[in-house]
Amino acid sequence: MQKIYKGILCEFFMELKDITPESGFTFNGKDPEKPSDSLGSGEISDVGTAKVESLKEAVLDIKKLIVGRRNLSKEIFSSAEKLKTEINNFLIENASLRTDDPMEGRDVAKQKSDLRYKKIEVSELQMNEKVSCWKDVSLLKRELREYQMQLSEKENRMDMIKGILGDSE
Repeated sequence: MQKIYKGILCEFFMELKDITPESGFTFNGKDPEKPSDSLGSGEISDVGTAKVESLKEAVLDIKKLIVGRRNLSKEIFSSAEKLKTEINNFLIENASLRTDDPMEGRDVAKQKSDLRYKKIEVSELQMNEKVSCWKDVSLLKRELREYQMQLSEKENRMDMIKGILGDSE
């Protein structure tokens, strides 16, 4: 039994002796003498490129969200200003409104007071919107910085890998 194994091993090594780069032998299309990666250099850069592209998209999306949030805040603020202007105009138009009936006079005075109170509520809404917008934009900018840092790291790694692969070829 041992003689059989020795014979097979001898034949195997004799066949290996004839396998050299000069003989044109390649393993899966690659020269066995050259160091090989598990992935080809093109495949490595493709994987890195996909991740970089994904991060670039995330950065653009966050920038769009920041612009969108600021625009929304401006719209809310301008709508609130229009509402306050309408309330002011109504109060000015009806400032001279007087009635002989004391009950109606109280109702008119109460309605005017309610409108002034609404104007104050709208101003509070505007202040709260400014603060909310600032908080939202601040959080988005923090997330943006994180993605930009990751993107920068990935691009630096890709450049380094391309440099290494370029030197070895």
